[in-house]
Amino acid sequence: MNGNGPDTRSKRDFAPALALVGLLLLPFLFLGLFHQTPHSPVHDREAPVEQVLPLPAVPDLPATGEDTVILSQLAADDAQARNAAVGFAAAGPGKATPFSFRGSSADRARARDCLALAGMAEAGGGDGDQRAVMQVILNRVRHPAFAKTVCGVVFEGSQRPTGCQFSFTCDGSLARRYSDAAWRAARARADEMLAGAIDATVGNATHFHANYVYPWWSDKLDKVAQVGPHIFFRWRGFWGTRNALSARYGGGEPDPLRLQGTALTVATANPLPTLVQGGEAVRSITTELVNQTTEGGDAPPSSPGAGVHFVLVSPSDAPAALVDKARALCGSEGYCRVQGWSDASNIPAKLPLTEEARRSVRFSFVSASASAAEAIFFDCRTFPAPDVGTCLPTRP
Repeated sequence: MNGNGPDTRSKRDFAPALALVGLLLLPFLFLGLFHQTPHSPVHDREAPVEQVLPLPAVPDLPATGEDTVILSQLAADDAQARNAAVGFAAAGPGKATPFSFRGSSADRARARDCLALAGMAEAGGGDGDQRAVMQVILNRVRHPAFAKTVCGVVFEGSQRPTGCQFSFTCDGSLARRYSDAAWRAARARADEMLAGAIDATVGNATHFHANYVYPWWSDKLDKVAQVGPHIFFRWRGFWGTRNALSARYGGGEPDPLRLQGTALTVATANPLPTLVQGGEAVRSITTELVNQTTEGGDAPPSSPGAGVHFVLVSPSDAPAALVDKARALCGSEGYCRVQGWSDASNIPAKLPLTEEARRSVRFSFVSASASAAEAIFFDCRTFPAPDVGTCLPTRP
């Protein structure tokens, strides 16, 4: 078949009609191209190519930034046994990521000092102990459940009477003074952590408590590490993973002196209960630590009830009532010592007692044992002519 057949002639006969239809449809084609709906491909190209999806809302997690200072649900000896019975999570602490500091020189100085202060107050002078606490703080800074600055995390809740996350910010311990050498060492560690050093031992942990307390949330988190007397935890599920530590640090550190002043004002306005009022110790030290640090080298016998309890007392307390409360605090078994101060800021964090702490002791009680009777002493300048016990020697 060639080009002059019947099909070719038919197409030439319809050409004028097709051209007319094309001219009639042309305006509608232009309208379709340039009059797109809001959801058309043209407008879609004007939208951002990438959208940053926000993290899911933080659920009601145990032990978040809104919780109060750690309170134990068990007596010290029971808490130790309960903590020891809980195994470490198979998943481990997770792999910590270096902290990325983005802030001014003023932010850096404030963050360093807040981190150093928390390390000393919570963990004493040990290198590993301080670094573990500092790692937890930096993990919290990057977690959506907590404040977004280092100082904000350290002082979180201290503006409320019963809300502090770290007990030293609300129990009067902020008035404690540290030596220049202690500050230099803690600041050096804090500088290293802010520069990206990590403590792999605790990994992504966001919580810790001493092994002689058992807070209500302890069995709701994964136990992942222990450093000294402190046990470290992280949340179960996504919020305990490395990906959850996604908040970007941007500086804006609040003034730690202002935060400290507010915390001390709140602590003064809402003082801790005395031993007579509450029947509890401000701070307790376990048998293990007592055996390691008792003055004079004579370690007390080990027993479930052994311990040293630091308490707050008031000059208005009846000496006999103090003794009754001390006996109740100690229980009936094991070596137990109760020592009281009338100023919460003088209550030490650990043994052995410093000379300043010895001078400011107002009450001392040692429970009876198989080899010795009860020993009861009062500062007779604070408790004149006590009707029980004897006067403490006067120290210059």
